[in-house]
Amino acid sequence: MKQGMTEASEKPGFERQGDRLALRGELTTSRVGELWNPLLKAGRGASVVDLSGVSGLDTTGAAMVLDAAGEARLEGASEAVEAVLKRARDALAAPRPAKAGPGLPFVAAIGHWGVGRLKALRAGTAFLGESVVLSLAVLLHPRRLRFADVLRHLDEAGLRAFPLTLLLGTLIGVILAFQSSIPMRQFGAEIFVPALVGVSTVRELGPLIAAIILSGRTGSAYAAELGTMTVNEEVDALRIMGVDPVAMLVLPRLIAAMLVMPVLALVMNLSAMVGMGVVMGSLGFPAALVINQLQQWLTLGALAGGLGKAAIFGLVIAGIGCRAGLSAGRGPRAVGDAATAAVVGGIVSTVLLDGLFAVLFFRLGW
Repeated sequence: MKQGMTEASEKPGFERQGDRLALRGELTTSRVGELWNPLLKAGRGASVVDLSGVSGLDTTGAAMVLDAAGEARLEGASEAVEAVLKRARDALAAPRPAKAGPGLPFVAAIGHWGVGRLKALRAGTAFLGESVVLSLAVLLHPRRLRFADVLRHLDEAGLRAFPLTLLLGTLIGVILAFQSSIPMRQFGAEIFVPALVGVSTVRELGPLIAAIILSGRTGSAYAAELGTMTVNEEVDALRIMGVDPVAMLVLPRLIAAMLVMPVLALVMNLSAMVGMGVVMGSLGFPAALVINQLQQWLTLGALAGGLGKAAIFGLVIAGIGCRAGLSAGRGPRAVGDAATAAVVGGIVSTVLLDGLFAVLFFRLGW
């Protein structure tokens, strides 16, 4: 922040005459380094500091002048130089940030962490209960649901995710077919590769990878959108106007994610079958044999179970993303932290739920 500059910059310097210290030249960051310590020594005992010869001054030069002057009177400064000095004085007079106090003792820190987790659990339970109640209310009064928002979120979460889902599904099918054909070739069982890839994709990998895609794309987007609204106090404005943010912002996203996830899982399954068929064709197996193996081993129950899991995954991912956005803080990192929490929470919850479904399906004999 440089002011009072002249075209022909004069070399900075000083002169001490009795109790009077006269400064001259351009006192800026690039020029005062070698001058600072000598000026501090020369300024000791001075009662007047003459600034009439100062042609330029920035904040570094102002700090040096004030440090050297101490209690001495400043005179002769131009308006521009005086303005820089005033800003420097105000900055130096501002209160310093308070030092961080000592941390909590170990036991108290554990208690503080536990109380925080309990509060978060209570808030999450309240959010879940409010979402369930509003969902039941919408069943009784469908007009409360904003169908235009549901269609918009279906397009964003579903249709725009098709290219990525097709690409990943095809690659997963190719990788699984190649990797499984290597050990099965040792036993002459390459013919069962379509069954292996088909069953593992339809029951597990299809819904799981589609959930990861939804969590990375849509869950983070929900958290970022609602987090931005929370930071900008738009959610508080809705509450003041008597509009329920959960009914207006959360419910359409939950419904859209729950409807779109089975479609994404189905697209993932079909593209994986295509990738596996290409690999089997390159290994010399005809398409009719691959289709016959899939028809023999894939059942409608396995497909329905996978698509049912996908719908629940979508509901959970959307709920975690919306909850992370609505609970965002007020700082500059709030939106980023909310998006990160949505992605991590969505993926972890999906894996945990998939493990529970695996145990359930095993007990049911599916």
